[in-house]
Amino acid sequence: MATQEEIYKTEGDKYEALIAREDYEGNILKALREITPIENRIVLDLGAGTGRLACSLAGNVKHVHAFDISEEMLRVCKEKFLASGFSNWQVELADHRKLPVPDASADLVVSGWSVSYLAVWNPDTWREEMEAWLVEMRRVLKPGSFIVLFESLGTGNENPIKLDHLVNFYPWLDEAGFQNKWIRTDYKFKTLAEAEELSRFFFGDDLGNKVRDKKWVILPECTGVWWLKI
Repeated sequence: MATQEEIYKTEGDKYEALIAREDYEGNILKALREITPIENRIVLDLGAGTGRLACSLAGNVKHVHAFDISEEMLRVCKEKFLASGFSNWQVELADHRKLPVPDASADLVVSGWSVSYLAVWNPDTWREEMEAWLVEMRRVLKPGSFIVLFESLGTGNENPIKLDHLVNFYPWLDEAGFQNKWIRTDYKFKTLAEAEELSRFFFGDDLGNKVRDKKWVILPECTGVWWLKI
């Protein structure tokens, strides 16, 4: 089975097939609007992937700039933007800690299921990486703007749980002063076969088997929302 890191590099279309099923009730944008207005904002989406969040924002914001370190993810993201008819977007390769934008040029930073990889993929230097990222956020955001992060609290769970591989990430957010709440971002698949295949593809056999055994066409998922005013 491919690792998630490998999937991000090579499996953009299949990843998009999965992510297109997530948050079928639209709770992500609802949660974002409860934190800060998004109309007429210049938004940076970090780790935009195939553009699920960035594309949903394009119809509401002044401009959205989508960043990722994966050319494969951004290939799909760009295709979606081109098909959308929107013109207020930009797609660019960039690391979270070094964004190619001027100082104090953005009104809002959002990131879904991505910033945590700075901790996960850098186990020996995770704190330094997270702190460098926050310094960069303070550079690019206008005073009074928000960072809003979405991160997993359990796929295949009805209620939130803290994941073992994010053991450093969750408390660091508390230390940095982020507020938080949680929402449901359930997946809704067309068929049980699709639900099992795509769940197994990204999350592994344990969840694939659980989807099959429970006959989950709607796969429950809990997501944490963390926000900080700069």
